[in-house]
Amino acid sequence: MLQPWGLALLWGFLIMSSVQAEPEGQGLLNISPKLLKKIFLQEFDNQDTIQTLKDLPLYDAMKNNYMTNIPVIGNVVGNIMTQIIGLQVNTVNIKNLDLKFTESDRLRIKIPFDMVAGLNLAITDKLIEMRIESDIIAEIRTVIGDMGQSHLVFSYSTESLSNLQISLLQKFSFTVNYVANSVIELLLPALPKLLKKEICPVVQKSIVNMADKIENWPTLPMPFGQKYLTFEVLKSSLVDNSFQLDLNAKLLGPGGKLIKVFNESKSEVSQKIPKVGAFDFSFVIRQDVVNAIFEALLPPEELMVLLDTVLPEIARQLKSVLNKINPTAHGQLESTQIVKLLNQEFPQIILKPGSVKLSQLVVFEVFPNNRENVPLFTLAIETSSDGQFFTEGNKLFFNLLRISTDRIHLMNSSTGMFSPELLGKVISELLFSVLLPNQNGLFKNGIPLPIIKESGFQQAKAIPIQGALLIIPAKS
Repeated sequence: MLQPWGLALLWGFLIMSSVQAEPEGQGLLNISPKLLKKIFLQEFDNQDTIQTLKDLPLYDAMKNNYMTNIPVIGNVVGNIMTQIIGLQVNTVNIKNLDLKFTESDRLRIKIPFDMVAGLNLAITDKLIEMRIESDIIAEIRTVIGDMGQSHLVFSYSTESLSNLQISLLQKFSFTVNYVANSVIELLLPALPKLLKKEICPVVQKSIVNMADKIENWPTLPMPFGQKYLTFEVLKSSLVDNSFQLDLNAKLLGPGGKLIKVFNESKSEVSQKIPKVGAFDFSFVIRQDVVNAIFEALLPPEELMVLLDTVLPEIARQLKSVLNKINPTAHGQLESTQIVKLLNQEFPQIILKPGSVKLSQLVVFEVFPNNRENVPLFTLAIETSSDGQFFTEGNKLFFNLLRISTDRIHLMNSSTGMFSPELLGKVISELLFSVLLPNQNGLFKNGIPLPIIKESGFQQAKAIPIQGALLIIPAKS
């Protein structure tokens, strides 16, 4: 007959339906089982679990159990209990902890432990050692509450019939062995309840602390200039064999003033996120958030160049082309001619697998000298650039590699109408020599990625994917 203590004991919250909702925010953080295990072990060790196991009140648990549940036949049990002078856990060894997904949305943590307890009996002056082996098993799932919010739910089990074993480490006389084995028979049904009371809260706290720690990572500020980016957790869930955080981005200014509110609609790139199995974690930032960073770092700015002095070769080329397409403008140019560049609108970034494109609208003005306030002519230039994300330590950097002129529009001219297309090559060289290094200089300080350091890594990789930027550890 199966004994009552042989059944799997489950407690905790009731398990409801699991959640499989697609991400709704602008960021997504996936944590692999490997990293989850590492963080859980840290939190489990922080709870001083070894000492808690050593302090288990084995005698009191045994006494309370037999007085409550076991009918006393004569004075046999009472006599056994009176023989016990001391019963104390002396050594504890927590063996290989196992953390894995039993289903794509269910995480199982198995903690095998091996203890040696010392038993002192009145009938002998020798210490009797008994070995206690068992498992603590926790399961975590994601559930949906009444308000549609997802959260983690825990359940626990001590599988005592198949996993709980207590045995004597030495052989003694018949009488001593009999009493010691009787103590074991009394301890077997009491131990699962004791573990539930004393140890499982430690496991639950470790799991909660693990989740809280991970959920804090994306909330840490990512500063750049006078602004910083942070994320709030919309929901956390176990899905696709990972711990996934759906994140809502916030762009803040000095004093925590909210600058940018992002579109709450579902991301079109959620289906394109790589499987987390290849990485310890993956942090995906949607394209519109990356654009907001670029807007903050590259505000509208006017650059003025004394062309003959700073870039004489480009000045010569400009004069040569103008002589062909607009002789009137060419004839008014002096040695102090000035070119002004103004990126009037915020740049737009386009992220594709392995590719970063940046488009900008630049206003191009040519002045005959450094005295005139009215330009000879004004052009609107549609430009495109190729760029590259890279990292140094836990900082994210960006570098523009080239810039080209796609379309040129004549906005106004005091020297008559002309076709500006032949200026394309000269303008591209000017943009490459002036605008590109200026904008690259604005990225020189990088953007800290606190999630890298907090997760225990020293280096990150930044990889453009379809409509988003993927950040992963450099070494997994």
